[in-house]
Amino acid sequence: MKSPYQTIAETINKHPATVAGLFVMLLLVSFYGMSLISMETGSDTYLDKSTTRGMLYDKYSDSFMSDKIMLLVETDDVLNPQVLEYLDTLQEDIGDERYVSSTQSIVDMVKQVNGGVLPRSDGEVQQAKARVPQEIMDRYVPSNMMTIGIITLDPGVSSDVRENVLNAIDSAVAISNPPPGVQVTVSGDPAFAQQMKEEMGSSMGVLIGAAMLLMILAVGLLFSHVRYRFLPVFIVATGLILTFGLMGLTGIKINMATMGAFPVLIGIGIDYAIQFHSRFEEERRRAPVDESVVTTITKTGPSVLYAMVATSMGFLAMWISPVPMVQSFGLVCVIGVVMCYLAALIIVPTFGVLIKYRPKKEVEAPTSGRMDAYNSFLGGLAVKIAKNPVPILLILGLVAFVGVEMDGEIKISTDEQTFVPSDMPAVVDLKKITRTMGSTQTLPLYIRGDDVTSLDSLEWIERFEQSEVKENAEITGATSIVTLIQKYNNGVLPGTDAEVAAVLDRIPEAEKAKYLRGNMETVIQFSLTDMEMEHAQSFVNKVRQDIAWDKPPAGIVADPTGTLELFTALIDDIAKGKTQMTLLGFGLILGFLFLIYRRIGKAASPLIPIMMIVGWNGLIMYILGIDYTPLTAVLGSMTIGVASEYTILIMERFYEEREKGADVYDAIQQAVSQIGTAITVSGMTTVFGFSALILSAFNIIQNFGVVTVITVGFSLLGAIIVMPAVLSLVGRSWHADQENPAAE
Repeated sequence: MKSPYQTIAETINKHPATVAGLFVMLLLVSFYGMSLISMETGSDTYLDKSTTRGMLYDKYSDSFMSDKIMLLVETDDVLNPQVLEYLDTLQEDIGDERYVSSTQSIVDMVKQVNGGVLPRSDGEVQQAKARVPQEIMDRYVPSNMMTIGIITLDPGVSSDVRENVLNAIDSAVAISNPPPGVQVTVSGDPAFAQQMKEEMGSSMGVLIGAAMLLMILAVGLLFSHVRYRFLPVFIVATGLILTFGLMGLTGIKINMATMGAFPVLIGIGIDYAIQFHSRFEEERRRAPVDESVVTTITKTGPSVLYAMVATSMGFLAMWISPVPMVQSFGLVCVIGVVMCYLAALIIVPTFGVLIKYRPKKEVEAPTSGRMDAYNSFLGGLAVKIAKNPVPILLILGLVAFVGVEMDGEIKISTDEQTFVPSDMPAVVDLKKITRTMGSTQTLPLYIRGDDVTSLDSLEWIERFEQSEVKENAEITGATSIVTLIQKYNNGVLPGTDAEVAAVLDRIPEAEKAKYLRGNMETVIQFSLTDMEMEHAQSFVNKVRQDIAWDKPPAGIVADPTGTLELFTALIDDIAKGKTQMTLLGFGLILGFLFLIYRRIGKAASPLIPIMMIVGWNGLIMYILGIDYTPLTAVLGSMTIGVASEYTILIMERFYEEREKGADVYDAIQQAVSQIGTAITVSGMTTVFGFSALILSAFNIIQNFGVVTVITVGFSLLGAIIVMPAVLSLVGRSWHADQENPAAE
């Protein structure tokens, strides 16, 4: 029975134009799929909505969570009657927009204390200002040169609706004809999310463009010994188009993590293209085109497939992460490496047949002398290491152990504003608003049950919110349905359920809807001081403990939720997820190698250097002060995928030499001198691809780029330095009469 690779080779030899035509059609479909791709930001990228926490967050969002858009108004005198009249008109226009629940600004306060009308002169404005409570003036008019208006949207609006409302507000501001010297800026979390999407779109183009340019540079410098040296760059570009197309057709969205995946794919994909191209060039020097096609596909195809599957194992491990953006990073990387592999497998031989490929003469390659010297250096170094394996492994293992210990000391960062460019206008505006109005952080306590409006429930809500405000310096205030009931009942709670029902009937629906849905859902909104995420995490955990200690009445449950809870819980998700992903990555690749080799010692050998590399990663992150984020959390499992290719290739060549009868030292020397050069070139091209990440304006991607470049360097060291020491110890038990199952 023919192997699939034999069939592919024969098809390409017989019908190269048809194969090329089908591939072009596939590309056209992919271009269509690319047009369907959309960006994703917000809670969906951080929180799995199928979990209990995710469903709770969604229920709270749909019922009570109202996005707030801020209008930052700056001029010489914001209390000028002309400016106030302009703001009043603008507010009315915005308030008429669909999905806008309410608008609030200093205009409302001034009208409230001035008989419902705006003052017409500076004197009237000053009189009205004197009657507005000072704390309100401080919040809405921190200085005569700035005021802030708040636009509240209906609860539960989708991100698409939110963007449409934001665009409508931008348009209203643009055509509002403000008085001379008045500048109005639309800000707040919705504006931040929208601008982040726009920044992601432009940044991704820069990332991919930079990665491709670096690839061209790397291939031009390091791959000059073949004809058509830039063919691998075209192959990788094709692999990316196929990846984008499949993403669009299957509805996979681009987020901050998947943005970082594309330079990674370029770095890994170029390796597959170079492997096929090098082998085809080599075969053409000694055989006709058709034979070269068969040999290249049937020999290189399976071996690169093993490397691709091994790499995918590390990415597959990311699917168990509780963080959706990490799962999507792993998914896109798996799709990408498969597409790059298929592109290399088909394009190289098809291109060769169509143009009747002629190899480059060896004398034309000016770098051969330097390569021979490098080969000799690597071989000699490997033998020295192989003769002293124990001290080498102990020293490097000790460094890795220190790195594992230090890993626990690395800070985990989940503040979304630190992930994006610090000079992004939306970030600057948000910081200005925070400095002006104080903290806008809140912690909602979502309460549900049989009857949250029963007197027992309301008394518990009153008692709990009072005790929390009293005992926690982080809480600046609390509002709830109890606050409204007391407001409409002379400042006290009613004494019976019937009286509660009567008071609730008197409260306008618009006010009540902020805190109550039917009689089964309600919320306490705790206003907070500004906190770092680690402090906020401790605070949220304390609130949980307080609920467990002072339990709600029977049939009622209460849980913290909302944006702050999401990002504080993300700290635990990252901490647990990165360890679980790394362990699963090791387990998957060990199982895969055992399936191939059938011997646990041989299957485990390539993993020993990788274990050390994971430890070195932790140490270098600690030294450089790089935090764990949802993206750097994938480093452990990604390292397993990237480094395994190098260590497996060295081991494969070692056992091939042993099978020919070479002793341990000669086999190690041959393996490292022959494969070491190839993986150095491959590793350097990968480094060039990963380096593009460092150019990103997004801090989260930039830091990921730094550690991934270092990781590839560590992977090369692990293969060239650690692997000879491991093989020196493990490879002695191999006997020449043992068959290599991988070669079967």
